[in-house]
Amino acid sequence: MRIRTDFPHETRHEDVRIPMADGTLLYARVWRPVTDEPVPALLEYLPYRLTDWTAPRDQQRHPWYAGHGYASVRVDVRGHGNSGGLPGDEYDATELADGAAVVAWLAAQPWCTGKVGMFGISWGGFNSLQIAALAPEALKAIVTVCSTDDRYDNDVHYMGGSVLAVDMHAWAATMLAFTCRPPDPAHAGEEWRELWLRRLEAVRPYIHTWLAHQTRDAYWRHGSVCEDYGAIKAAVLAVGGWHDPYRDTVLRLVEHLPADRVRGIIGPWSHQYPDRGLPPGPAIGFLQETLRWWDHHLKGVDNGVMAEPALRSWISESHPPATVYAELPGRWVADPSWPSPHVTRAEYGFGGEPLQVHSPQQTGLDAGRFFPFGNDADLPPDQRDEDAHSACFDFTVPEDGAPVEILGRPAVRLRLLTPAPTGQIAARLCDVAPDGSSTLVTRGALNLSARHGRDHAVDAPVGEWDTYAFELNGIGHTFPPGHRVRLAVSSAYWPWLWPRPDAAGFTLDPAGSALTLPVRAPTRDAVAFEEPEQAPPLGVTTPGTLEETRPERLVRRDVAKGEWTLQVDPKYGGTRVYPDGLEFTEDAVETYTIAEDDPLTARTRSDWTVRLHRPDLAWDVRIETRSEITCDARAFHTSDEVVCTEGGEVVFHRTWEKTIPRTAG
Repeated sequence: MRIRTDFPHETRHEDVRIPMADGTLLYARVWRPVTDEPVPALLEYLPYRLTDWTAPRDQQRHPWYAGHGYASVRVDVRGHGNSGGLPGDEYDATELADGAAVVAWLAAQPWCTGKVGMFGISWGGFNSLQIAALAPEALKAIVTVCSTDDRYDNDVHYMGGSVLAVDMHAWAATMLAFTCRPPDPAHAGEEWRELWLRRLEAVRPYIHTWLAHQTRDAYWRHGSVCEDYGAIKAAVLAVGGWHDPYRDTVLRLVEHLPADRVRGIIGPWSHQYPDRGLPPGPAIGFLQETLRWWDHHLKGVDNGVMAEPALRSWISESHPPATVYAELPGRWVADPSWPSPHVTRAEYGFGGEPLQVHSPQQTGLDAGRFFPFGNDADLPPDQRDEDAHSACFDFTVPEDGAPVEILGRPAVRLRLLTPAPTGQIAARLCDVAPDGSSTLVTRGALNLSARHGRDHAVDAPVGEWDTYAFELNGIGHTFPPGHRVRLAVSSAYWPWLWPRPDAAGFTLDPAGSALTLPVRAPTRDAVAFEEPEQAPPLGVTTPGTLEETRPERLVRRDVAKGEWTLQVDPKYGGTRVYPDGLEFTEDAVETYTIAEDDPLTARTRSDWTVRLHRPDLAWDVRIETRSEITCDARAFHTSDEVVCTEGGEVVFHRTWEKTIPRTAG
């Protein structure tokens, strides 16, 4: 990592408030080059508190862009941070309309040329795409990182038509805690408390809405740009990582957007910006790559960025299973379009007699984290225990043959006989080494009721053979000679998939089933990126603690009860002290519990504590939240609680108990 200080421009920054049509003021921080000439503006727009939570990350990139001749602007969504207004649902119409208004405001400033770009990762990448689909006139280009074009089937809510228990629960609980954080009096002034209490009265748990929409209805179509790719007029640089759950969006955007307005990059990364150097690497000079994008589309520089291949991808070499890798072995490849002329579909038939698949409910505990962030326990460990609970079909790469290199989305076609009208299939593609170790390569899932589309549920035919086909998540991977390509099929995958009430498994007919791999022909490609560089860091410190370190992922088995519990510490940030004196502490723990023979015992719980303390202002607030989900055969039962204190005194306490019918998810 190179820390850059010798920028072409000196920079300055200021905090401003941007007015919306209804009088609400959005809090913004603007970094600008010191120049009398107007410059293009870049916008990053999200709810994660620019004055503290994202401040270290913001400091790495916004001053860097300003130093290269851009006004780089970070804005908090209304109802969050020090912005005015009340919080709403994620990506709601008000958020997107506000974003378009911010774009117009930036374009109208005397220091702006009238041309604006948007960028962001995750939430900021989502709304960059969604606001681009609104086609504001001044928005000429975006860079969207680790984002999705499909809010139903490629987000944190549902997977293959099933409730994504692990992250629908965890993210709803996280956002409940995040939304309850107060404005900071050092920035919001004396009105902070009144604004905070108004927000708290408006808070509603997201989980109520998300569980109420169990098929891909109008709620999920809103904000899903896959509904109309043609609405996007801005140039799109789409970036993802093979260890991020949203990487398939890059493939779809490159496929569906006009070739003269889109480029894609997929590296080995987790859910992080590719310059940050967090596992797995290698990191790249991401800021330099985006600067080329901005220079071309916002300044008209002919720098060859649109002569780059449509898709640049990292293909990993085979590696032993581990929960973290500093760097993965592999290489970059280039494809002139997507689908690629270098990729062909190769079908592998199974063969054999029908067999029963009835996986115990704890199958999936070794799935790893849905959102890897680069922590030590994020990635899936050796899959041998999971494979033992699955039907496995192996295909050996000949010792004297060539490696099998894949790029894209594998697919499965399974002929099944089901004893119940509902159920689930999870399919994992693994790389099995000669020593028997099994490395998860990619995976996919299907709710049997979603086999004819995610927008409606159709019961599976009971006691009749039927074919179920679905794709796995995209991947770039090489299976070397002597290894086995393994497809492992299970009828449970907890806690990723919330089990259906019958969970009776199925009979699988290998003779009518197959695996299809996207096999890529070897090419020699000249793909290279510069060394990562960033602006000087913010200077946040992390004080030491005498508390015992909690394991990141801990699995417990109650042998007598046949009960399994997964405890997760998401490791978002712990305690840190900012240069302006703010002490920010957060702690979270998630638990997922199930009995190995009873799908109705599934339950999740998330506990959050957030403390913000300014000793100089005698300001000390604390937010504690508890969120739980349980189920019976007919309904989900959610329970949420928020307790907020100021100076040790309770200023807000509310609980929500809700029963939501189980319809399709």
